[in-house]
Amino acid sequence: MATTTKQAAVKGSAKTATKSTGKTGKMENSEFHEFFVDELKDIYWAEKHLVKALPKMKKAATSPELAAAFEKHTQETQVHIDTLEQVFALLEEKAVAKKCDAMAGLLEEATGIIEDTDAGTMIRDAGLILAAQKVEHYEIATYGTLKVFAENMGHTEVADLLTQTLENEKGTDVALTECAVSFVNQAAAQE
Repeated sequence: MATTTKQAAVKGSAKTATKSTGKTGKMENSEFHEFFVDELKDIYWAEKHLVKALPKMKKAATSPELAAAFEKHTQETQVHIDTLEQVFALLEEKAVAKKCDAMAGLLEEATGIIEDTDAGTMIRDAGLILAAQKVEHYEIATYGTLKVFAENMGHTEVADLLTQTLENEKGTDVALTECAVSFVNQAAAQE
């Protein structure tokens, strides 16, 4: 009986120590954990390519407000990259990017919008907002799911970091909507 109580105490201590590092131990070699890490690599690639695409979107924007929104999101995206690197470190995984076909397609679509619209028009801004919001919704879906995966595996600190990024992505989506609704869409409709 004393051994069982002692074993339970040791297990409890291990769980407490594990929570402080963000690792559970029991999941790290599981197929689910491997899938989770693979999806982190996917969004890491996405963020690294988005941070390069946003300055092009800023340059293509007509309105100073939209250009400022893209500048702000470029800085935030660099923070997202840094946060993902912290997540990899907590999981004792190497921060490696794996091509994200979804983001590659979304960024290609944004480039197409720039090519297919006239510079200096609100139609281009409306298209850029559309492209940016598609990216945001992809990121919101990804970070939301990864956060839940982390919670289910007991990666508390990882889940907290992913939640911060998720909330930031939601805020960017709201800011883009406000820009579209406050003046861009109406001006585009009048061109």
